[in-house]
Amino acid sequence: MTARTHLAHRLARLLLGLVICGVGLAMMIAGDLGLGPWDVLHQGLAERTGIPIGRMVILVGAVVLLLWLPLRERPGLGTIANVVVIGLVVDLVLAFVDTPASLALRTVMMLSGPVLFAIGSGFYLGVGMGSGPRDGLMTGIASYGPPVGAVRAALELTVLIAGWLLGGTVGLGTVWFAVGIGPMVHWCLPRLAIADPVHRLPPQVRSAR
Repeated sequence: MTARTHLAHRLARLLLGLVICGVGLAMMIAGDLGLGPWDVLHQGLAERTGIPIGRMVILVGAVVLLLWLPLRERPGLGTIANVVVIGLVVDLVLAFVDTPASLALRTVMMLSGPVLFAIGSGFYLGVGMGSGPRDGLMTGIASYGPPVGAVRAALELTVLIAGWLLGGTVGLGTVWFAVGIGPMVHWCLPRLAIADPVHRLPPQVRSAR
């Protein structure tokens, strides 16, 4: 495989992964049974401002990326693509998918959302082109000494409470995302990452191997 072909392969997997992530988030939003902590914040801000939630995902991602500057984190192409693509896909999917009347169907959508997000994360993180802005904020803060787990818990609790106060949806989906996303991403990463660029992967990906 030539270098150009290899790069095209990585870019395709990056885009595929981000699209799958966006579909997963859109399924949870349409299911309306609770969202992951950051998406509770996105939804709450969207409700307050009238900005579509996908565009709010982009705006919050851009603000979080600015917070990388004092932390001296270095974004990759995947980081920038994460900020833009996921939000665009969320709005595109929600333009065609409404919240169904059937609770059973809403439950299926809620359950499938984190699964799709984990699969998408395996693809886009597995090409080693940069983590998402929210993960970079977590690891950047942790690089100054606090345990990664404590930093993640503090960040997610903060955005969850803020989003809930703004009107974001907290429910069974929130619990499912919080409990399930870590193990599912951990399982997907080593299986979906491309085989040769292990040295280019971010630390959280390498540790999953």
